[in-house]
Amino acid sequence: MALPRNIILVGFMASGKSRVGRILARHTGWPLVDADEEIVCRCGKPIPQIFEEEGEAAFRAVERSIIADLCAGSGRIIAAGGGAFVDPDNRRRMLDSGLVFCLGARAETIQRRVGKGAAARPLMAGDHSLERIQTLLAQRAEVYAQAHHTIETDRLTPDEVARSILGLCPGIPSEK
Repeated sequence: MALPRNIILVGFMASGKSRVGRILARHTGWPLVDADEEIVCRCGKPIPQIFEEEGEAAFRAVERSIIADLCAGSGRIIAAGGGAFVDPDNRRRMLDSGLVFCLGARAETIQRRVGKGAAARPLMAGDHSLERIQTLLAQRAEVYAQAHHTIETDRLTPDEVARSILGLCPGIPSEK
C-alpha cells in the first residue's frame, strides 16, 4: 500500500486532535498543522473574537480556505477544527487528500475535558451542559462516520491513540 499523502484528524472539540497530532508529528517527522491555529494567524485574532465580531459564516469561510490550502500539500499531520469536517467541501478535500481519522469521545468525556475552558469555545459559550454536547454530537454523528477510520479516545491515552493511527497508516513506521 502507498504512503498516505496526509494524516488528517477530525472530531468533536476536546477529542484530542491537537495533542494526538503533536505525538504523530514527533513519530513521523511530518509537521503538524493545526487548522484553528492557522485561522488565528490569518485573521490576527482569537476564534471567539472572530465569531463575536464577524459571525460563524465568516469564520467558516476562512476555515474553508485554510482547509483547501492544507489539503493541497502532502506529508502533513492536519488537525482540523471540530466543525470543519461538517462542511461538504472540506470533507471532500480531506477524504481525497489523505487518511482521515475521526477521534471520538462520549459526551461525558468531552464535558470533563473541556471543563472551565468551555467559555473559550464559541459553540459552547453560554451552554456547556451535557445536553448541549450530546445534541451537537448527535447532529454531527452521520458526518463524522464518513471518516476513513474512527478511534474512540475515552479510555485511551493520547500516545495509545497515536499508536493506533500509525498502525493503520501503511508505510509509516510506528513504535511497538
